[in-house]
Amino acid sequence: MTTYTITLKNCAFFARHGVLDQENTLGQRFFVDAAMEVEAGDALETDLVEQTVDYGLAFALIERVVTGQQRKLIETLAFDIAKALCARFAQIRHVEITVRKPSAPVQGVLDHAEVRVEYRPV
Repeated sequence: MTTYTITLKNCAFFARHGVLDQENTLGQRFFVDAAMEVEAGDALETDLVEQTVDYGLAFALIERVVTGQQRKLIETLAFDIAKALCARFAQIRHVEITVRKPSAPVQGVLDHAEVRVEYRPV
């Protein structure tokens, strides 16, 4: 079986996720990376977008998940993105989703908090 990886890097969205009330009220930017291992099937031979994971549709799906329902944990957000991508695109065999939260409410200076979830559909 031949596979290839499609990666979307640093997708930026404004949303309201977090444990604290102010995070849900004010919102902030979140950044998402999606690395999707895709079973090739005939896509590499036919050169047809219909036989692969259309990354424009994948981006739109990630955006809907991120900007939709509020979540307390970015871990849950990453997991929900992974499940949604695998449900939409049957060719995905493995996905890694990374969510970065640059304005994490911590006592100190940091670039961002980051969570990575790996998921394999059953």
